[in-house]
Amino acid sequence: MEMKQPMIMNREDGGEHEKEQESQENGRLVADSVAEKGQKSCSGPGQVSNGYPSTSPQSPREGPGAGMDRGSTPGAFRTLVVQQTSLDPPRETWSKKMDFLLSVIGYAVDLGNVWRFPYICYQNGGGAFLLPYLLMAVFGGVPLFYMELALGQFHRSGCISIWKHICPIFKGIGFAICIIALYIAFYYNTIMAWALYYLLSSFRATLPWTTCNNQWNTPNCTRYLSTDLNVSWTDNSISPAQEFYIRQVLQVHLSPGLHQLGWVSWQLALCLLFIFTVVYFSIWKGVKTSGKVVWVTATFPYLVLLILLIRGATLPGAWRGVVFYLKPDWGKLLTTTVWLDAAAQIFFSLGPGFGVLLAFASYNPFHNNCYKDALITSSVNCLTSFLSGFVIFTVLGYMAEMRQQGVETVAKDAGPSLLFIIYAEAIANMPAATFFAIIFFLMIIMLGLDSTFAGLEGVITAMLDEFPHLLARRREWFVLGLVCVCYLGALSTLTYGGAFVVKLFEEYATGPAVITVVFLEVIAVSWFYGTTRFCNDVQLMLGFAPGVFWRVCWVAICPCFLLFIIGSFLAFPPEVKLFNYLYPFWTTVLGYCIGFSSFICVPSYMVYHLVTTKGTFKQFGWAHTVVLRVEMVKLK
Repeated sequence: MEMKQPMIMNREDGGEHEKEQESQENGRLVADSVAEKGQKSCSGPGQVSNGYPSTSPQSPREGPGAGMDRGSTPGAFRTLVVQQTSLDPPRETWSKKMDFLLSVIGYAVDLGNVWRFPYICYQNGGGAFLLPYLLMAVFGGVPLFYMELALGQFHRSGCISIWKHICPIFKGIGFAICIIALYIAFYYNTIMAWALYYLLSSFRATLPWTTCNNQWNTPNCTRYLSTDLNVSWTDNSISPAQEFYIRQVLQVHLSPGLHQLGWVSWQLALCLLFIFTVVYFSIWKGVKTSGKVVWVTATFPYLVLLILLIRGATLPGAWRGVVFYLKPDWGKLLTTTVWLDAAAQIFFSLGPGFGVLLAFASYNPFHNNCYKDALITSSVNCLTSFLSGFVIFTVLGYMAEMRQQGVETVAKDAGPSLLFIIYAEAIANMPAATFFAIIFFLMIIMLGLDSTFAGLEGVITAMLDEFPHLLARRREWFVLGLVCVCYLGALSTLTYGGAFVVKLFEEYATGPAVITVVFLEVIAVSWFYGTTRFCNDVQLMLGFAPGVFWRVCWVAICPCFLLFIIGSFLAFPPEVKLFNYLYPFWTTVLGYCIGFSSFICVPSYMVYHLVTTKGTFKQFGWAHTVVLRVEMVKLK
């Protein structure tokens, strides 16, 4: 059924060209429509280019079908009529503002805040590391975070279709982001499957990673604490927690390496199936349902962190861990590695460039204060990382006290091993170990679920916005197919050598690719679309334009920030090692090929766009945008 609703806007007709030019400084509506192949418009009839229906009082733009009555007398009011003929349903919005904030916080605060930041902090000078971390956040991470929220909210589009409004030749960035998000889903959810295995194993009086008399234990298994007076720790000793993680959960001892992964672990396969089932029923209906789920998944981890912090602070030796965590080593600031780690940590912690912030912000009201949201959520994320350090290192200090060793000896593991070996062993030796084990691994699962909800929602929003007539009414089936693809893609991480695959994806397949993609995104927005135009968009939404600081960051500092990370990665490629397995050279090549398989979308689409689009070379980049300026002030 075709709807036709006129929108009437009164304006005073001055009839003088000079006064029309003066009024442009006071306010205007901009309608951008991109013609692909010389015929195809960016936005459907009856809709403004950022997705708002033309009848909405919040609409910032009017479509090219607007007409103005030129026959009115000077000084009278003119009427602007816009016909809405679109059959597309209105865009979904968040039920509450807190749904959006909790979703963004849940996305930004993930497992990396718990295991990566504390390790990176003490490894790079303790308290001294906070200086480069905060500088990288202020001049790099937060401006990128703010930019993506503003872009998504203004254009109301996912990471693919948004490029119709910005710079069509860079549309391949959106497809690259979707592929990267799939690669992340292939390995990230496997870590939650490990945590679920631990959670299910915690429902017993004696935790299985505390003893050495299990079928998976070896003669080298040694339970060594200060209470075990007759036990000595040697270089060949292995803790029961380490053997449980390596030989029972991962079963990595059954795989010699990436060249022979072995069979799929059916226990982990079932755990991952349960994780994806929860994911599906949380996001299948859109932000209306996921916005309710995050009230639990985003808040529960903070309750657990508070409980663990209080418990850790009361343990003997906790102060040793805190001192080790925060004791500054100012000499480390003179090394490039510290600044590189700070830049990489804040980038991957806040998470710009994964399409999630664009998707979440696109469901906001047009005049929502995304500037305030960016400051709040990024601050919460950084403070959570800092808080997690106390939670981790109070317990590591306790372990060092019990083992009568230095904290640096106990805290030698990073990444998942820090959680699944060191912290799990510490919990097992606390009073009420079963309770703390259950809430801890439940927290790990919920931290991961929030990020998975967000990552897949970024892909879903992008595809539904790009192919609305095909997928808009089939969201549930599309989400089901996407979840099935992610599960099948994760099967290689569930094999006996699956931990090696997870490490390969984490180091090579996603990191360098997404940083490069975000670098191109910043260049396209700041240099091609233009910082001035972008700031005008923000002013139209918020009522004030970004200041000089933000403009300088977007034009110069953020690109340099990202180039620094890319250049350092290329100049000093990481030596990847997991347990006793040193990754051979061919695995490095394989990892780079996987990463390049996503980035290749960018140049490929550029070539496709140049070949198929009519016009001069200058028009290919940004001159497809047809601008219609409708003044919103009275002409005097």
